[in-house]
Amino acid sequence: MKKPNNLNHRFILIFIFCSTILVFQSCKKEKKELIPEIEQEITIVESEKPEYFQLRPELEQAYGYSHAVKIGNDIKISGAVSMDDEGNPTAIGDLGQQMKNCYADLEKILTHYGCTFDDVVVENIFTTDMASFIENAAYRSSIYTTNFPAGSWLGVKELALPEFMIEIELEVHKPE
Repeated sequence: MKKPNNLNHRFILIFIFCSTILVFQSCKKEKKELIPEIEQEITIVESEKPEYFQLRPELEQAYGYSHAVKIGNDIKISGAVSMDDEGNPTAIGDLGQQMKNCYADLEKILTHYGCTFDDVVVENIFTTDMASFIENAAYRSSIYTTNFPAGSWLGVKELALPEFMIEIELEVHKPE
């Protein structure tokens, strides 16, 4: 009778040993699966740290703004107006040319981030002369060659300086 009991005892010990090994391997596997997930979360948090860009640093410091801020895949671009590097208005009285000057500055910012106007998802236009803007709005077809973004056209009483007739701000989504 001792032999069968001893055999049962060995069988039970082997079963416990194998079960213990399986449990440890399972825990080790779960830990390995969690590590890439945790690393991905860390990368997401790091990539959401704001990145600031100034097109005209001295001017923007003086007025207290950044021309663009990138957070993750999204970029917010402050309103562009028609001005030179010293902040002097350009194309005074010519809304069509002011519009072209705004888009030229916006393109510089998009290029900095490796984007194009195809990546723009929102465009808001502020103008002191809606009738003149409507006359010149077709120019936007040369800017947005694939799709037009969402946005608003707003008639306003005035912009930062009396000579500014138009201001254009953008929101961009940069694909990965």
